[in-house]
Amino acid sequence: MIVMERDDEEALMGHPYQHYDDVGDGSSLLTSRFLLGHVGEVLLSNTGNGVSWNLVEPVPNFVSDKEKQVKFADVYAVDLLPGSLVNKPSGLSHSGGSLLHQLSEMHWFRLHVVQKSKTGSSLWRASVYTFGNMSLDVCKSWVDLIKAKLDMGARRPKNLLVFVHPRSGKGHGCRIWETVAPLFQQAAVKTQVIVTERAGHARDMLASMPNSDLCLYDGCIAVGGDGFFNEILNGVLLSRHKGAYPPFPGDSVHSFGTNNDSPPNAEFTVSEPCDYSGVGSPILTSSEEVPEFLFPNDNFRFGIIPAGSTDAIVMCTVGVRDPITSAFHIILGKRVHLDIAQLVRWKKTSASNKETCVRYAASFAGYGFYGDIITESEKHRWMGPKRYDLAGTKVFLKHRSYEAEVAYVEVESEKYAKAPAPLISRTSLLRPRTRVGAAANCRVNCEVCNSESNETRIGSSQHSGNLEGMKWSTSKGCFISIGAAIISCRNDKAPDGLVADAHLSDGFLHLVLIRDCPRPLYLMHLIEIARRGGDPLDFEFVEHHKTPVFTFKSSGKEGVWNVDGESFPAHLLSAQYPSAFINLQFNFPNLVGKEKYGPRPRLLLELLQVGMEEEDVNHPVSSKNKKKCLKKRTRP
Repeated sequence: MIVMERDDEEALMGHPYQHYDDVGDGSSLLTSRFLLGHVGEVLLSNTGNGVSWNLVEPVPNFVSDKEKQVKFADVYAVDLLPGSLVNKPSGLSHSGGSLLHQLSEMHWFRLHVVQKSKTGSSLWRASVYTFGNMSLDVCKSWVDLIKAKLDMGARRPKNLLVFVHPRSGKGHGCRIWETVAPLFQQAAVKTQVIVTERAGHARDMLASMPNSDLCLYDGCIAVGGDGFFNEILNGVLLSRHKGAYPPFPGDSVHSFGTNNDSPPNAEFTVSEPCDYSGVGSPILTSSEEVPEFLFPNDNFRFGIIPAGSTDAIVMCTVGVRDPITSAFHIILGKRVHLDIAQLVRWKKTSASNKETCVRYAASFAGYGFYGDIITESEKHRWMGPKRYDLAGTKVFLKHRSYEAEVAYVEVESEKYAKAPAPLISRTSLLRPRTRVGAAANCRVNCEVCNSESNETRIGSSQHSGNLEGMKWSTSKGCFISIGAAIISCRNDKAPDGLVADAHLSDGFLHLVLIRDCPRPLYLMHLIEIARRGGDPLDFEFVEHHKTPVFTFKSSGKEGVWNVDGESFPAHLLSAQYPSAFINLQFNFPNLVGKEKYGPRPRLLLELLQVGMEEEDVNHPVSSKNKKKCLKKRTRP
């Protein structure tokens, strides 16, 4: 860039220093002299994709922000301040031609920037830079320039529908929203805020909201946990997603959904008068005819401000449970494609009639151990997040197993997927780690999620519509748990998640089947989940399969599924992956590779072996005794 000199007499007259340099593409790069608060006099330049500044005169022993560059993609707001008197900053010298040479009225504008926190790569924090000039026109020109650049960049939200769960997590939903709301105001993002009053309130409102009103928003934000986000997700999708649904259990190999309409939802009803009113609720009004609002929809985005107990979705997409960081992701228009699983319940209990009910899940659906935890935790909701610890302990001590049949399409089986085996091998405990690094983990610039083949199938439901001729496999027996992970499900209690290699939009469900085993072995599996660098899939009683679709049939009278932290009773159930179904206003997390881990702790191995010897009576070798064991451990 060409820098032109200015004589001291011009400076003393108060004429602003400003220079335009033509870059040959119809645009120009601007350079101006400003007083930067707490720093001194700087030359501010437009670099094309951001702004940079340098001190006019280097200050001895002063290094903070003397040279700085900020990208427009990291700027979330810019505003003009009223003029005021300025005093010479202490410790700064100046020449006769400096803006600091005289006391005069200055005009200021502030640049609000998002920067990574020094305490963590995934944490984002706000920085504010205040620039002053004696000319109001110069300040206005920079404000207009920066605003124009922000509008030209990534599509940022202008109008958002926000639902706040006041009792989510520790009951701090409203307080958390009050913390981040000023950020949206600074960024000129209009928000329509609704504080829910009962369970299902947000779902009922979204389901009954006319498409013409929903189209006026750029997205919908949930201030709560995974369960609350699931409620909002289902409220939007249940009446707006049209597509074939997965095969009926038992007819998996030959039966495929061909109806383009979603199955009737017997359970979803607006049980109370809806609080939504079309008058005055939307931020904008439009007299134009609005097209049908269907999904997949690339223009409508979802977002989460974490306020829940685990916040697994935020942990997998942002990398940290921090409301301010999540708010900045939303404001800056960050976006990732997120796979959504569609679950169809065909029968609620063994005695009930066939009645279809659809649910959508964004993180996890689990049966057995996971369903029991959500059922038990509801009895202790007054305890807040600690209820999950109590519920998990009680369910673990009961050590129940359930007889069921699971059929799935074979697409890709993980290294640790085993053929059904009735016996548990003790030598599996002594098997050393063989996984090295975490090259396949989902992270910034993920090759799997950003692959060209993945982009072309976004929202296409290609797997579920092309199952004919694909090989089906069946696993039948007693299971402690059956889980379908959509994402890795990282959280504070599972630092690497249930399935560390799961991606945000790879088009697969990660089906994890935990067969009946001695309690000490299952404890070892849970310890591996809770341990950073652990490998909970590295057991003989664990099956792990990548699949686009599976069916489930319980051999008992009833059962409960845990769908994103919400209870969903089902006796017959099918699940499929529509593939990269929605857009989430987040970015990929910054993850570091896992190191190679050695064998499991020796002392724990010895304790587990003792426990296995005590429980060998429940796992005899003969097939006759094995049948008795299955009967004994299966709850009807």
